[in-house]
Amino acid sequence: MAERITSAGFGEKVLNAENPVLVDFYSDTCVPCKMLSPVLSQLEAELGGKLNIYKVNVGYEQELVDKYEVQASPTLIFFKGGEEVSRLRGVTQKAKIIEEFEKL
Repeated sequence: MAERITSAGFGEKVLNAENPVLVDFYSDTCVPCKMLSPVLSQLEAELGGKLNIYKVNVGYEQELVDKYEVQASPTLIFFKGGEEVSRLRGVTQKAKIIEEFEKL
C-alpha cells in the first residue's frame, strides 16, 4: 500500500526524488478513492523501483491541496525532477495510469 505523506515529507519524498513519483490526493470518505486504492497497490507492486507512489489526504494537507490546486479527489499527479508533469482526475483505469507513466 502506498505510503501516506504530509507536507513535512513532501519535498524530500516527491520533489527531490530520483524516480518519477505519483501522488494520489485522496479523502478517506471518497468512494472513488477507495476504488482506486487497489489499482495503486497493483501498480506499486508492478512498477516498484521505477515509480514511487505516495498518498496525500486532502482533509489534512490543505497547504498541498492549495499549492497544487487540487479541486477533487481522487487526483493523481505525476512528478518528475520536482515538477508536475501530468495529472489525472477521478477513478482512472490502470492502463491509463501506466500510459501516463510511460510518457515520463
